[in-house]
Amino acid sequence: MAEIQGYYLMLFLVWLSSTLFLKYVIFRKKTTRQNLPPSPFGLPIIGHLHLLSPIPHQALHKLSNRYGPLIHIKLGSVPCVVVSSPEIAKQVLKTHENSFLNRPQTAVVDYLTYGSQDFSFAPYGVYWKFMKKICMSELLGGRTLDMLLPVRRDEIKCFVELLLQKAKDGVAVDIEAELLRASNNVISRMLMSERCSENEEEAGSMRKLVQEIAELTGKFNLSDYIWFCKNLDLQGFGKRTKDVHRRFDEMMERIINEHQETRRRRNSLSKGGAGELVKDLLDILLDIAEDQDSELTLTRENIKAFILDIFAAGTDTVAITTEWAIAELMNHPTIMDKAVEEIDSVVGKNRVVEESDMANLPYLEAIVNETLRLHPTGPMIIRESTEDCCIGGYLVPGNTRLLVNTWAINRDPQYWENPLEFLPERFLRDQLDVRGQHYHFLPFGSGRRGCPGTSLALQLVQTSLAAMIQCFEWKVSGKLDMEEAPGITLPRANPLVCVPITRLNPFPSM
Repeated sequence: MAEIQGYYLMLFLVWLSSTLFLKYVIFRKKTTRQNLPPSPFGLPIIGHLHLLSPIPHQALHKLSNRYGPLIHIKLGSVPCVVVSSPEIAKQVLKTHENSFLNRPQTAVVDYLTYGSQDFSFAPYGVYWKFMKKICMSELLGGRTLDMLLPVRRDEIKCFVELLLQKAKDGVAVDIEAELLRASNNVISRMLMSERCSENEEEAGSMRKLVQEIAELTGKFNLSDYIWFCKNLDLQGFGKRTKDVHRRFDEMMERIINEHQETRRRRNSLSKGGAGELVKDLLDILLDIAEDQDSELTLTRENIKAFILDIFAAGTDTVAITTEWAIAELMNHPTIMDKAVEEIDSVVGKNRVVEESDMANLPYLEAIVNETLRLHPTGPMIIRESTEDCCIGGYLVPGNTRLLVNTWAINRDPQYWENPLEFLPERFLRDQLDVRGQHYHFLPFGSGRRGCPGTSLALQLVQTSLAAMIQCFEWKVSGKLDMEEAPGITLPRANPLVCVPITRLNPFPSM
């Protein structure tokens, strides 16, 4: 009986593999006739997944060097095109932007964002346009950022005071951990008027939550790419995603309920003639949700999903970019000395650097831009086509995933002299726009789906970095490695741990 079962099982496997192979051959012939971009040889079922290393943007860069700036690959059952040159990037992000305004949906992102009810991953349409307008006019516009400047100034002061104490004690600092704590407090206070990393226990818990969100959204999930794995949780991501979502949701429910109670008390006081308090971003969102004349009604899930976007992206990307900048400066002491000299000449030695000083610190700005060039916070822009279009003389069908390899584009030797070297001076010669108007430098994306938080991110990175190099020297044994780890926000493979030495104490009372 067992032999008969084994025989039939073998026949079934032979039939299944033959069927899949024939479908694969037919698909290759069909796609060849469609004049798709060049493609490496793939395998049945998995397509080209075997060609991707643990760090996809690096592997895709190697493929583009062999097959050209526009290639077609299949990640499992998902067709993709990979763009690796400024010219092709301009075609998909500007000339044919209307065909690439959607973002692909993944199981993890969809669950974390309450069914894609956020802003960053929401489908392009009425809701997304409404949230974009709110972002630019109410939430992340200049007026709101100016209103919340005291919050950012206070958190920079707390950050410097903490580092001064570490320097006094001669204690080594985990740069990423402390930057995550600082940026997390800035973002959480701007969003919710609450420091989510008030103590070591809270900081560790919140830091872990942010890192888990970035890790889960950036990792390859079999269920998104292999059709028969769609309802399977072979890698355990589903369980982890549900746990992260539960923890975040519990925190947000508590904070929203507290805000609503505070708003009720505030409204009662205002009727009695009391002045109105400064609103945080959550207050603004709740105002819009309660506005009967609003174009669209924001639900509680919309608000929580939007907070998740800002909370995770704003915390992680700011900390990682600043950490990469410090690492580059420690490996290039001459550049570090020039930055210190510029800050001392503009700011002096009696106060800590502030956001208002940034306009007079062009070399510091060049350092940040060069850091973003070599270590972009988003190494790939990910979109999805909604219709057939012609790119670079090739057909890109609808429902094809678009991967714009900004990491590779930012290193294109046709546009950059010595592209692998850290040379901030290049940004003093060439005034390049960080908001995606120059397609060989795309740190924050481009077009309508470019990052709406660019101004806030640059303010936080520049001010944090300026304070770190104004007030401290940083010591580490040996040359720092610059290896990357997998992730949607390009983290370092190894944490940057070094000892701060006080060179300027802007708070003599300490």
